[in-house]
Amino acid sequence: MINENLPKIWYGGDYNPEQWDEKTGKEDIRMFKLAGIDVATLNVFSWALNQPDENTYNFEWLDKKIDELYENGIYTCLATSTGAHPAWMAKRYPDVRRVDFEGRKRQFGGRHNSCPNSPTYRKYAERMAEKLAERYKDHPAVLIWHVSNEYGGYCYCDNCQKEFRVWLKDRYQTLDAVNEAWNTRFWGHTFYEWDEIVAPSGLSEEWENGNNTNFQGISLDYRRFQSDSLLDVYKLERDVLKKHTPNIPVTTNLMGLYPELDYFKWGKEMDVVSWDNYPSIDTPFSMTAMTHDLMRGLKSGQPFMLMEQTPSQQNWQPFNALKRPGVMRLWSYQAVARGADTVLFFQLRRSRGATEKYHGAVIEHVGHEHTRVFKESAQLGQELNQLSDKVIDSRVKAKVAIVFDWENRWAIQLSSGPSAALDYVKEVHKYYDAFYQKNIAVDMISVEEDLSQYDVVIAPVLYMVKAGHADRLKAFVKNGGTFVTTFFSGIVNENDLVTLGGYPGELRDLVGVWAEEIDSLDPKQTNDIVFEKGHGQLQNNYSCNILFDLIHAEGAEVLATYGKDFYKGMPVLTKNTYGKGAAYYVATSPEQAFVNDLASTIAEEKGLSGVLDSETGVEVIARTKKNETTLFVMNHNTETSTFEAGERELENLLTGEIYSGTAEISAKDVLILKQK
Repeated sequence: MINENLPKIWYGGDYNPEQWDEKTGKEDIRMFKLAGIDVATLNVFSWALNQPDENTYNFEWLDKKIDELYENGIYTCLATSTGAHPAWMAKRYPDVRRVDFEGRKRQFGGRHNSCPNSPTYRKYAERMAEKLAERYKDHPAVLIWHVSNEYGGYCYCDNCQKEFRVWLKDRYQTLDAVNEAWNTRFWGHTFYEWDEIVAPSGLSEEWENGNNTNFQGISLDYRRFQSDSLLDVYKLERDVLKKHTPNIPVTTNLMGLYPELDYFKWGKEMDVVSWDNYPSIDTPFSMTAMTHDLMRGLKSGQPFMLMEQTPSQQNWQPFNALKRPGVMRLWSYQAVARGADTVLFFQLRRSRGATEKYHGAVIEHVGHEHTRVFKESAQLGQELNQLSDKVIDSRVKAKVAIVFDWENRWAIQLSSGPSAALDYVKEVHKYYDAFYQKNIAVDMISVEEDLSQYDVVIAPVLYMVKAGHADRLKAFVKNGGTFVTTFFSGIVNENDLVTLGGYPGELRDLVGVWAEEIDSLDPKQTNDIVFEKGHGQLQNNYSCNILFDLIHAEGAEVLATYGKDFYKGMPVLTKNTYGKGAAYYVATSPEQAFVNDLASTIAEEKGLSGVLDSETGVEVIARTKKNETTLFVMNHNTETSTFEAGERELENLLTGEIYSGTAEISAKDVLILKQK
């Protein structure tokens, strides 16, 4: 995402000058300059200030602040302020207020509190975006539009219910098709009129806040509909912004692994993907890396924006640990290494009151630059200025891809069995982590992605097989690719109707097995994966739990079997030759050591190797631009560690130091290297 006005990694974050007096604002600018901050995100939650009533708009404060910042070399990421509607709107127009899962009409309060299908909200949100676009379309400070903020949450009001029926008519055309897709002859649910269909909520089909449902098809479609409804509101603002400012990119900040929205659909509608990264102190580093890669994957590998992270600590977790010295810099570069072309914080100055007053900021409540956090922020700002345009718009290149699908995730979560312990994200991460530990780059991809660029494609727990996906996977393997899938795959179609004829349904001939039954046990109960003879790096016996497919080989080679229970001796790991390639089937949820060894075996078979060899805890990833490769070496350990530079001479872009052979990297340090 190169911008000729600021051709470097943007550095800054959310700034709320409307909460402070003029004297504080001037002091903020002085400190921003000290920290190397060159982008401020403005106007995120200023709707009530901008529009005190239906017909009055007040942007003078915003004019002044954008101008003042720009005169001091600080550009603007301009939000549309529509993330929380004003109190007057909630009072005069009740349709803007959501109805919750239990059927209760919300009062004014909080945020993310607007119904996406409210005519009032849509009217005023679009109008606000247009007013801003008309006013600032020629302002040189405005780098990008930031629509609303962190979309999320579902609504169950009458307007949503009516629009759900419209959405269903568009998707299915007829009620007969709806009844077939939802299998409504079960429990006498056949619908004869469109207005008989109601939203699935705590008043109808669902319980435990939507974690359980009587009709998976209905609930699955309502999730699709709500995701589409919020996306439609985003597009409403985006389109009016584009009408007046066609050359200014438009984004909104996503939330990584957030469960409620289908981000692959959202990515298609955004000029650049941006997201907010808030790992806990104990979040695995590979989970954060996977989420960065997922955000990069939303637009087929294009660079993304790190829109928010905290400089120090968060405020909503049970225990809000500080980022230890060096960690903010380390995690910032992890984002850059995996495709971010910005490093932005929430927030630049700590709020004085309300729920985010204890959320970290570049400028703490003490109000001066003599704090650890500010000094670390200033160091990072200086480094990003030094890097200039050396990294931006470069790409991460991967030969391994992992399929991630939000609709599949919803379907698994809504499934009435077989195990409450099955966690889609954890199963996906297990396979991601195996390659992460080897410094082998991975793309996180949708079910629609072109597979021809990859050597290996992994689809853990591919419960839902959408139309055409199995054919694309078969073509990939026929042409020489290696495919890996697991237990509880190929079970249903996109309407959550079981594919008859035996599991894994459309994948059956590809993997060469038939799954007769699926056993589900308490996660504390385990079985064994037993090898009579090794296969690649898979030499030992391993533990497994949660689910156990009882499979029969139908042409596939049996590599390992179960070690106990009545299905002792039945296949648990198979490999099927298919065309020029091969497909592995892992019939259970194995321990991490098994997945690590399977990844090593596949990497050997395909001739794949990591960017550099390194000690455990030292992450290495590369970004490439115009045949020039930049290596990021990041030490997550609390002690000095090593990596292997080999015979190459690698130059540190920040210090000029040369690394070769077995090289050291200090605890929590980052090295940004190019071959000399």
